Amino acid sequence: MVVGEFTTEVDVLVIGAGPGGYVAAIRAAQLGKNVVVVEKADVGGVCLNVGCIPSKAMIHAAHTYEHAQHTESMGITMENVKVDFAKVQEWKSGIVKQLTGGVSSLFKGHKIQVIPGEALFVSENEVRVFHGYDVNRYRFEHCIIATGSRPIELPAFPFGKRVLSSTEALSLTELPKSLVVIGGGYIGIELGTVFAKFGTQVTILEGSDQILPGFEPDMPRLVERKLKKLGVTIHTKALAQGMEETENGVVVTAEVKGEQKQIEAEYVLVTVGRRPNTDELGVRDIGMNLTDRGLIVVDKQGRTNIPNVYAIGDIVAGPALAHKASYEGKVAAEAIAGHPAEVDYKAIPAVVFCDPEIASVGINEKEAKEKGIDYIVGRFPFAANGRALSVNAGEGYVKLIGEKGTNLVLGAQIVGPEASNIIAEIGLAIEMGATLEDIELTIHAHPTLGEVTMEAAELALGHPIHVMK
Repeated sequence: MVVGEFTTEVDVLVIGAGPGGYVAAIRAAQLGKNVVVVEKADVGGVCLNVGCIPSKAMIHAAHTYEHAQHTESMGITMENVKVDFAKVQEWKSGIVKQLTGGVSSLFKGHKIQVIPGEALFVSENEVRVFHGYDVNRYRFEHCIIATGSRPIELPAFPFGKRVLSSTEALSLTELPKSLVVIGGGYIGIELGTVFAKFGTQVTILEGSDQILPGFEPDMPRLVERKLKKLGVTIHTKALAQGMEETENGVVVTAEVKGEQKQIEAEYVLVTVGRRPNTDELGVRDIGMNLTDRGLIVVDKQGRTNIPNVYAIGDIVAGPALAHKASYEGKVAAEAIAGHPAEVDYKAIPAVVFCDPEIASVGINEKEAKEKGIDYIVGRFPFAANGRALSVNAGEGYVKLIGEKGTNLVLGAQIVGPEASNIIAEIGLAIEMGATLEDIELTIHAHPTLGEVTMEAAELALGHPIHVMK
């Protein structure tokens, strides 16, 4: 112990104030615990500050700009539509500030103390927190680790002046004239779409044989078609090998389907995945079990092999999604309070805010086949939905999967307008053990985009109204 270092006793110490950590802290406080949160950066974590929220604000701004340029088919002509990128950034930052301020208010309202600094475990019930020259100790009854993840850096493309991670890309002060995106997953596609709509010449390099490789091939195909309309060049089976910085940009060397290519651009954006932030916590030193990838091993309540320490979010197995982290945070807090809570991952929605939007929940056809499930499918097109046509968004479909015989809802994949919102109904259906008949017999407001789930259920059951069987 150094001079001036003192120890604070606390019921629950939460490390990290992102969507997992702050939710866990609030729920633990609601359950009567004395809670302290340690955060080394900004309250709200990646999600609120440099991830979900700012990227969706940028996506909305880009959509608005694009729509304003293409309204002639509705009889509306706009001239001199311009984008002031500095104002876009200012608007985005205002949203971030409002939301992070809201989290701080919630902390204050629940009497949760936030300690700035980095935590380092020194035992199974104590951490040291470093903040500048200050070091303090916190002895806890329980701890929840929610330190999230960070972008993976490729050795040949070190982050710097011309090589951006998603964080820097969202903070550019000027629109780049050209951009090479390495990685065609959801972050690369979302940000690539934003910049393409604002007029940047975008090239996407994806290593697999399709963009958005986690989704069924039909869904990314529609997204790829739209990207090409925006002038985006997409190379699949492409391996970025290196780069050379020039006076005004970079030249990226890539192997594309066996051929060498060189692509000039102003910037490179690397979006090839994220790495769990577990390497600087000292958790291995106290005997915590981690996988080879650095993920903390937990049980169904989020408990590590050290019984009073829990871990949630991107640092445990499963998709790195903010809503998964929040869900796990509530489970961990309730488990600490003695409640019989545990995770159930059968209905985690996944959403890509591309154009058109993509969303899925539950299992898809491929997974149903692999599990040997006898299933039925209803696939209804947005082109047969009146609301979709009235908002000029008739592209895409909803595919609903049910178990043959019981008609239990097993999953859905949606590509089209408002897929991110429509998928919630199917998530609830799976969670509630609903059947296709439950969805079919639920009265959906007309005309709405939400009717597509009812229509897909009717299709799966063999008696569609608005399309031929």
